[in-house]
Amino acid sequence: MSLLGKACLAMWWDMAPDMRAEFEHWHSHEHFPERLAIPGFQRATRFTSADGGEGIFVMYELDAHEVVASPAYLASLNAPSPWSTKMMPHHRHMVRSQCQVLASRGAGVARQVLTLRLSPASGRAGELQASLAARMPLWSGQLGLAGVHLLRHLPPAIAQTTEQKIRGGDQAADWVLVVAGYDAAALDAWAQTAVSDTALVALGARPGQVRGRYTLSLSATPDDMR
Repeated sequence: MSLLGKACLAMWWDMAPDMRAEFEHWHSHEHFPERLAIPGFQRATRFTSADGGEGIFVMYELDAHEVVASPAYLASLNAPSPWSTKMMPHHRHMVRSQCQVLASRGAGVARQVLTLRLSPASGRAGELQASLAARMPLWSGQLGLAGVHLLRHLPPAIAQTTEQKIRGGDQAADWVLVVAGYDAAALDAWAQTAVSDTALVALGARPGQVRGRYTLSLSATPDDMR
């Protein structure tokens, strides 16, 4: 697989402009090192809204899905630092998906990224997965694109954590398509055809996917944080 592992945490939220500088300081210099010290965390990447808005997209690449319920990770989630406790309420409209990697092709990190949050139509999950996986080798080699990754949310059987309680509860995306690229215009043009709402519905998705375009802010591995 192209992503570093067989699972991912994919998260989206909004961060108000007056908190952005402190958020990025905390997230880069406390939160990333804390998460990347947990066994099974392979890479952490943060993106910010391409249009300059409040949106944040973060993806943690994990060895295996079991990491999201591991004792070390749960201990961190249930004992946030004072700085984390301060920042968590500012994670507005949080969507957090604990995902299996269904398919992965090409680069996991690039300057531009498109995320699509979607769900399969009734009875068409297998068809949708097979259709997307079959197209990913071609898509990842398109002009302006570098990688395509398909994720599926699989919630672990764990209690609500302290961090979730501070945030007021999280939503979750069902399936996620992450498309990494190096050319924003080419990525946007491709997205309007290959993975338009109409095209994805034809492949087996429900109508009404949630789309977001983001630019790279920071990416790190455990070795970077040591």
